[in-house]
Parts: sequence; C-alpha cells; structure tokens
Amino acid sequence: MQTKQAAGREPAIRHEQETAPATAMRNIDFSNILDVELLQKQCDAVAEANRNRPDVLRADLLAVLKKASIEGRQKAREALMADGGGLNCAYRISWLQDQITTVLYNFATAHIFPQQKDKFAVTAVGGYGRDTLAPGSDIDLLFLFLPRPAEETHKAVEFMLYVLWDMGFKVGHATRTVEECIALSKSDMTIRTAILEMRYICGLQRLETELETRFDKEIVTGTGPEFIAAKLAERDERHRKAGDTRYLVEPNVKEGKGGLRDLHTLFWISKYYYHVRDQAELVKLGVLSKHEYRLLEKADDFLWAVRCHMHFLTGKAEERLSFDIQREIAEAFGYHTRPGLSAVERFMKHYFLVAKDVGDLTRILCAALEDQQAKSIPGLTGVISRFTHRNRKIAGSVEFVEDRGRIALADPEVFKRDPVNIIRLFHVADINGLEFHPDALKRVTRSLALIDNALRENDEANRLFLSILTSKRDPALILRRMNEAGVLGRFIPEFGKIVAMMQFNMYHHYTVDEHLIRTVDILSEIDKGRAEDLHPLANKLMPGIEDREALYLAVLLHDIAKGRQEDHSIAGARVARKLCARFGLSQKQTEIVVWLIEEHLTMSMVAQTRDLTDRKTITDFADRVQSLDRLKMLLILTICDIRAVGPGVWNGWKGQLLRTLYYETELLLAGGFSEVSRKERANAAADALRAALADWSQKDRNIYTKLHYQPYLLSVPLEDQIRHAHFIRQADKAGQALATTVRTDSFHAITEITVLSPDHPRLLAVIAGACAAAGANIVDAQIFTTSDGRALDTIHVSREFTDDADELRRAATIGRMIEDVLSGRKRLPEVIATRARNRKKSKAFVIPPSVNITNSLSNKFTVIEVECLDRPGLLSEITAVLSDLSLDIQSARITTFGEKVIDTFYVTDLVGQKISGDSKRANITARMKAVMAEEEDELRERMPSGIIAPAATARTPPAADKKAGSPI
Repeated sequence: MQTKQAAGREPAIRHEQETAPATAMRNIDFSNILDVELLQKQCDAVAEANRNRPDVLRADLLAVLKKASIEGRQKAREALMADGGGLNCAYRISWLQDQITTVLYNFATAHIFPQQKDKFAVTAVGGYGRDTLAPGSDIDLLFLFLPRPAEETHKAVEFMLYVLWDMGFKVGHATRTVEECIALSKSDMTIRTAILEMRYICGLQRLETELETRFDKEIVTGTGPEFIAAKLAERDERHRKAGDTRYLVEPNVKEGKGGLRDLHTLFWISKYYYHVRDQAELVKLGVLSKHEYRLLEKADDFLWAVRCHMHFLTGKAEERLSFDIQREIAEAFGYHTRPGLSAVERFMKHYFLVAKDVGDLTRILCAALEDQQAKSIPGLTGVISRFTHRNRKIAGSVEFVEDRGRIALADPEVFKRDPVNIIRLFHVADINGLEFHPDALKRVTRSLALIDNALRENDEANRLFLSILTSKRDPALILRRMNEAGVLGRFIPEFGKIVAMMQFNMYHHYTVDEHLIRTVDILSEIDKGRAEDLHPLANKLMPGIEDREALYLAVLLHDIAKGRQEDHSIAGARVARKLCARFGLSQKQTEIVVWLIEEHLTMSMVAQTRDLTDRKTITDFADRVQSLDRLKMLLILTICDIRAVGPGVWNGWKGQLLRTLYYETELLLAGGFSEVSRKERANAAADALRAALADWSQKDRNIYTKLHYQPYLLSVPLEDQIRHAHFIRQADKAGQALATTVRTDSFHAITEITVLSPDHPRLLAVIAGACAAAGANIVDAQIFTTSDGRALDTIHVSREFTDDADELRRAATIGRMIEDVLSGRKRLPEVIATRARNRKKSKAFVIPPSVNITNSLSNKFTVIEVECLDRPGLLSEITAVLSDLSLDIQSARITTFGEKVIDTFYVTDLVGQKISGDSKRANITARMKAVMAEEEDELRERMPSGIIAPAATARTPPAADKKAGSPI
C-alpha cells in the first residue's frame, strides 16, 4: 500500500462549524489513485510494440499517460468530496504527478535515450516542491545536470517536457548544474526561494543531495535577515496589487491578503531562518503555541480545499473566488442557509475568518523573528529588526514604552494586571502617533479572554474607545488594528457578529466590518477638511456639526445589524440605543444616533430613485427629516456610506443628486418654499428665457419661448433652456427632424445627450435601446414634449473617460447610434442582441422581479418602481411595455446597485391623469414582471426596430400646437 503522512480532516459536512476541530494526522492511501506498476508495464508495452514507429510510439505513450492522469485526478476529486481534506487532495495530486513524471523518466531513459539513465535528476520546486498541487497548478520542475552534460541529456529532458506539454500541463522548468544553481541563488531571490522548496522526484539523487547541502552552507547561512526582508517586501507588494485588504468579497485565494501565498511566505521564512522542515517544529522552538499551530494547519487545509474545489469546478487554474462559483463551493462544503445568512454568506464568513487567522499568524511569527534580532526593515508590516535602540518612556504612561516609533508593553503582565490596558494600548498609540510592535499585538491576541462583560461595562474603557473613534488623527487605522487583533469584536459583541460577514451581491465590495471602518475613514477625511474637491457641501457643513460623537458612532454602527432576519436599519437602531447608554451618551445624543441609523438609507434612495423636481418628493422627505441638524448629519452619513461600498461606486452624479435634495429640503425646512403659484412661476421663467434671447429676432424669441409647457420651464435651469433653444433653432434651420447634442461634466461624472425628435409613444424605449447597444449606462431621463408635437428628451449616462475630449467623442458615437436607430438606418433588436452577446450573463444572482405602483409619492403622477436583475436592453424593454400600456412617461430614474437595478418611472395615462383602477394596475404589474423575467410576450414582439423620421426639410415651427394643456 502506498501511503503518505499528511494532515487529515473531518468529512466535508463538518465545515458547517465555523470553528472546526483540530485536524488529526493520518496516513493517506494512494493505491486507489493510480496503479503505478500497471502504468509502467503499459508504457513498456507501448515501447515494445512501436520500436520502429517513433511517431506512433509517442502518440500511444501520450494516450496511456493522459488517461492515467485524468482518471487519477478524478479519483482525487471524489476523495475531496468524501473527506473534505484540502491538503489531502493537494498531496494526492502531487503524488500522482510524481508517479507520472517518474514513469516518463523511466520510459525516456530505458527506451529512447538509454545512455542517459542516472545522468540527471528531476526535482520539484515551487508549490510542487512542498508536495502540494492544485488541479490546475503549474508543474514546476528543476532538472539537475552533471557538469558538462552531453547533448543527449538535453534531448532526454526535451522529450519529457514535450510529453508533459502535450498532456496539457503548464510546465515551468529550468535545466542547470549544481554550480549554476548556487551562483544564481546568490543574486536572484526567486531562484533562491525555488531551491529552498526543492524536492527529489527521480533520477540521479546525489545531485539533489549535493545541491541541498551546498545551498544550506553557501546560501542560507548568515543571510536570514536579507531573505526575510525580501519575502516580506514581496508580500507587501502582492497585497498592494490585490487591493491590500483581506476583506474583498471576491478574494484571490492564492495571492490575496490572508491567502495561501501568505502561508507559503511563513513557510519559506520558517524554513530559511529556523532551518525547520516541518512547521510543527515551530511549536518546539516556542515560536507558535499549540493552539496557533492548529490554527495554521486548519487555515492551510481550508484554503487548499477551497482552491482545489475552484480548479475542479472551473476546469482551470482559477484563483479568484468569484460570485459565479461561491454558491457551488459553499454547497460542496456542506453549508446550509440560516436565518439572516445564506449558505454562501456563511461559507464566505468562514473564509474571511480563516484569512484573519493567517494575518494573526503572520504577526506572531514576525514578533518571534524580531525577538531573534533579525535585520531591520522599514514599513508598517516589515517588523523584523534588531533591538539597536533602548526603549523610551511614553509621557503619561507607565504601562507602555516606545520602541523606534512603535508602542510596546512595559512588561508582559500589563494586560493581566488591568484589562483596561488592552483598550488603553490603542488609545495611547493614537494620541502619540505610534505604530504597534508585533509583540504587543501578539500579546493582545493571546489576551482576548480578558475582554469580558466587566471590561465592556467599564466607564474608563468606554471613554477611551469613544476617544479613539472620534480622534482627529486617524481613527480608522486604530479601529482596523483593533479589529485585526480581535479586540473590536470582543469589546463590542454586536460588531463581532458582522466581522468577516460578506453580502452576496456585486454592489458591496467589502465585508461588513471592513465597510464600517472605511466609512469612519471617509468621515474622518471630511472632518479634517480634506474633502473639499470631492464633497464641497459636506466639507462646508462638517465644522458646524455640534455633536461629532453622535455622528461618528452612527457611522460606525449603521450596518451593525446586517445578517439578521429583520430590517437591519430597525434592528441596528435598537442595538445602537443599548450601546449609546454603555458609551455614556446623553438621551439627546442617543436619539440622534438611533434616528440616523433607522434612516441611513433614506436620503440615498430618495435622491437616486425619486424625481427631485416633483414637490411632493421634497415635502415627504422633509417630513421624515424634520430638522436642519438631522439633514446635515444624514447627508454626511449617506456620503460616507456610499463611498465606503467600494471603488467606483461613488461618482459626481450621485453627489449632485444628494446636493439637490439637500438644498431643496433645506429651503423647505427653513420656511423658504415659494408660495407663488405654479402658473406665475412658469410665466416668470418664460419671461426670463425671452430676455436671455435678447439678440434674437422678436419672432424667433416668441416662437422658441412658446415651445415649452410648465414642467419644462419650472424644472430646467435657465442656462439649459438657452442651450436647448439654440439647439432646436439650429436643427430647424438645417431641416433636421432628428438631432442630438452632447455635453459632459467631469465633476458630476455624467454625460448629457439631448435628443430632438418627432414625438412617439416608444421614443424613450428606442433611445434606451440605442444607448444599451452603444454600451452607455443611463442613470436619468427627463422627457419633455414641445407645443409643436416634438419630443425634447435629455438622457444622462455615466461618464466613462476622464478626459473630456475622449468622453465627448464617445458621447457623439452614442448620439449617432440614437439617430441611426430612430431613423431606421439600424434595427434596434439586432444592435441590442450584438451587445448582449458580448456580455456574460451572471448566473450567480437571483433577484425576483418586483413592481410597486403608487399614487402617493407625487401629486401629479403615478410612480412605478421596478426592481430586478440588470441586463443589456432591459430599460428599453420596460419602457416599450409602458408604451404598449398607453402610459405617458414624464421622467425616469435609473439606479444600479451592482447586479440589481431599481428603475422609477413617473407616468400618467394619455389624458394626463394618474393610473387608477385595480385591474389596470394588476395588468401593468403582470406585464412588467413578464418583461423583467424575460418571458415571451407577443405584444412586445411587435416592437418597431426604429422610428422613421421624415426627410430633412427646412421648417418654421408653429407658435402653438397643443398636445396636452396649454404652453406658456
């Protein structure tokens, strides 16, 4: 029986426990993976049968080896599903590869190049050298040659390599003498690391033994600090490229922070510096405790299990744990949905907790290395240094000392003597601007049991924490250190529940705890007055906020109840009320925090999904806010929340919407809403437009002023009205029935496309379809009808380029696409289909379509809000159905949250009335749900490919051509 000593696991279903039992050591039976003796006989038979047919021989050999490899890997996959052991799977595949490589070597040196037997050695390096292989891993081989190798030796190696390549393996290889390996190791850290992990497979073993002996003597001895510095710098750069957080919701299992490569770095450093072959020896050396070593084993095994599942599922070396495969892997691990958290969210929480354990282990090992007085390197995470300076006292503190810019413990019993010192450590570090000595953080991690109810209720501990949170320095940095050390979740158990919790959607880029800390970071940036360019209004309002404590606490706690069955805003407000009392806030402060958390989504949703030109939107929102102080704090909380969701989520358009809502509400709360009648205000706006066109003829001024109805005059800024007037007159002079104009605004991150066209019920549907075909993401649409029966539609699309010239060229292309579709030069179904083909449909997410129809959100319009999974051409299809239903769209708000879209339409029937009648509303709901679910709809099949505009002829628009109501 072929066996290998390896770390075993409980069956897969045991992954249900976030804290699995310690792994046991057991032997692995490899006999069912591959019958090596039989494979060797089959290969020898191939050689015997094809002595004079080299081409056939190679093809037959390839077939035999490939079959053995595929079948062996399939058996390794079955074993993974049965026992759940990630390392066992990696060991099985590595063993399988060893046998295939050995059989291939035997074949080459027995039947093809018989003079080359024992003339070279085949060794494994990289991950393969550690005896682990994932299903899609590269096969890294080092072929060791005798000095002055014969030409035949090179040919034998080439034969082996070509067979391995033809089997479909990605083989990384090098051919060197022992002397060359030593020389290159002195100057190249990558080669040094590869040889550090070298493992003999087959061939002339004395070459491998000689290299190992000389490598230890000539390379490793005395160069530990240099190697450690290089490996940690390499790790820091890798983290920077991967996003520098272990809490990305689609983590890279191999290269990401807290992933396998970090564990490999620990292995390399341990092996190089402590000269250990097995990491279990680190316990004997006192570097790790038994508990920490078990954590290391479990983390390694879990990450390997995830990686092997990923490779098997995708059929390739996929290292990013993407949404598309998270659900299937959670199922393979045996996770089940629980109240408030889906199976995939529970699995991902386990993943992030393991990643956090890897961070803890890194810190502990680095602390031990510093104790060993390794060479100093700079930087926050580079913590390997000699004690070349005496520790200095810190003013006002006897518990802590300063060690070259880092806070350290005055003695090992500091925390045991007074557990408040755990919180005080972070407070003193903050007020003195100190980094943390790794030994201090190691002792914090090992003292977490001291954080009990007595400490949580301690007035001094809570005062210190509130001081950290509201610090004018860098509160997010200290909070993140507290979180990484496990303190934050222990000190605030409600926070501990959302540590490492992810939300299974494309909108949130980080785990909930990381999102909350980033939110505090953005608030601190605004608080310091550093956000003027990005958030001019918030930057202006922040100095006037009277209660910073309440705002900071609301920002930290706003998502603390995520993952519960009830609405997290309501549950979070309840949690906050309890915590406010614990932190010593007054009743007034507590009420502010509770209200902010209850309403923390309100301003964002109103700004992004409601028509801000509709007065009832503003009055309803003002009724909820009730005071200017609340409005200011809610605005700042909303900005911080959106920005902390992830890169690219915040943009200038969202900022402009929030500012508009703020200013309109501020005016109402301050009693400044105009009492002048709507008609009078519209007349005044028309007069202002007429006056602004003073250089036009009296006739043109009258004609182009009388084109517009009240909604246009009351909602469109004067500068835009002037621009539109010039645009329409220019189109009329050129005889264009169809025209577009574009402009862009870098601060608002928006590009505006204005379309002049003959009015048509399906106009917005066609424009939306053309935008989808051009790859433009519509965020807002304003629809106006002129008195001569034309449509003047303004579409806002997300900006794509930073350079204005590039963006304007893109906008012009979108405009041409709109014109081509409207004129019939291009067929809409075809251009949308082309776009949809190029976009991979997400199968990971399921969002049941929902439709909400209400008459209470506007005095004039029925508001239809739809929510579903986004896809190319969706807006076009929805608006086409609304047109089929004889609904007139007055305005639209298009909001995308990752994979989910929320579209809001302000509509009337064709005579300008709200939609009433249960049967009509039920019909609208049914038709809308059908289109969102991509169900067949015969009525939609009749959608025209475009709108044929009349031939271009010069025209003078009539002074009045009524569609509905009277122009001003």
